Amino acid sequence: MATASKTPPGADPKQLERTGTVREIGSQAVWSLSSCKPGFGVDQLRDDNLETYWQSDGSQPHLVNIQFRRKTTVKMLCIYADYKSDESYTPSKISVRVGNNFHNLQEIRQLEMVEPSGWIHIPLLDLVNSPIRTFMIQIAVLANHQNGRDTHMRQIKVYTPVEESSIGKYPRCTTVDFMMYRTIR
Repeated sequence: MATASKTPPGADPKQLERTGTVREIGSQAVWSLSSCKPGFGVDQLRDDNLETYWQSDGSQPHLVNIQFRRKTTVKMLCIYADYKSDESYTPSKISVRVGNNFHNLQEIRQLEMVEPSGWIHIPLLDLVNSPIRTFMIQIAVLANHQNGRDTHMRQIKVYTPVEESSIGKYPRCTTVDFMMYRTIR
């Protein structure tokens, strides 16, 4: 069992994107939930708003399924949780499973979270510390704080590493001025 690396409250994983080393790929996946209250589903989990959340509606474990159309390299998951706002709805034990489909999922990480507040970064690495390649990720909420029944998750982000260009190695453009003009129209 591992403990997730927690960033200070308010630290945004988009800062990693700005360095050019990772890219968010959640929009390339099909998302499904084991259950949800009306108006508290996948749309709220992916809307980039830390005030909205997914709320489960059923028995544990509560599941978030992330399925890709092709085998995809995934380096990290980022989950936003806020114990102060959600109290007994806040997850305390999470399992991360990967596989080709629902029938061959294998647990690769199990996390204990103690009153989380902010972004929780969960590296998804294989035995030789390389990012995993998978068709499906399942996040299972196994327990909540204070033995709560339903759960709240405010945001989930999925990141892949940015591959080096085969054209040549150029210095990374990380300043705001460079970032404004880094794409060709």
